[in-house]
Amino acid sequence: MKSILVIGIGRFGKHLCQDLVENGNDVMAVDEKEENLEEILPIVTSAKIGDCTKEEVLRSFGVSNFDICFVCIGTNFQSSLEITNLLKEMGAKYVISKATRDIQAKFLLKNGADEVVYPDRDIAKRMATRVSMNHVYDYVELGQYSIYEIQPLQEWIGKSIREVDFRAKYNVNIIGTKRGDETSLMFTPEHIFSKEEHLMVVGKKEDIDRILKQL
Repeated sequence: MKSILVIGIGRFGKHLCQDLVENGNDVMAVDEKEENLEEILPIVTSAKIGDCTKEEVLRSFGVSNFDICFVCIGTNFQSSLEITNLLKEMGAKYVISKATRDIQAKFLLKNGADEVVYPDRDIAKRMATRVSMNHVYDYVELGQYSIYEIQPLQEWIGKSIREVDFRAKYNVNIIGTKRGDETSLMFTPEHIFSKEEHLMVVGKKEDIDRILKQL
């Protein structure tokens, strides 16, 4: 369990707070507007109304006591930049700031952000990749590697992972199988491919593309 400060409760900030709490973390949510906090009041550990560009407001939260501080302001980049800088000056351990463009990310990193996220860009990229590829049901990018949810090739049906010699033949790893809403990570080389399941595979795009072209 971690202690986390989330500043800026817009759409991204709300979802972030909900997911952080579901993962067992203590969350303090802060926003200038009371109405932005109403929806998450029942779930977060605490909620505060305040302008975090003001040093005395930010200092009152004891930012050095939090494991992670998120700056999720998307409509006012100047405020995001100021808050990021103030957090580090006050001894924040780890600051993650939201950006919408590369130029914003550069300024945020120079002004104290330990990490920058692009939630809108990342979601758009993931969706564009998924709908542009046939037979891809989900997609997550992991640097030079990616995880794809795909259906098995017809020639694999009824054969085991060992029989197909999957890793050696395709240079791709199977990390899980999915049937409906149920995902399983517990399987062996003797697992038999079925047309009713999807495969969660991880590898480089060019290697997975060679499989997709056969579907």
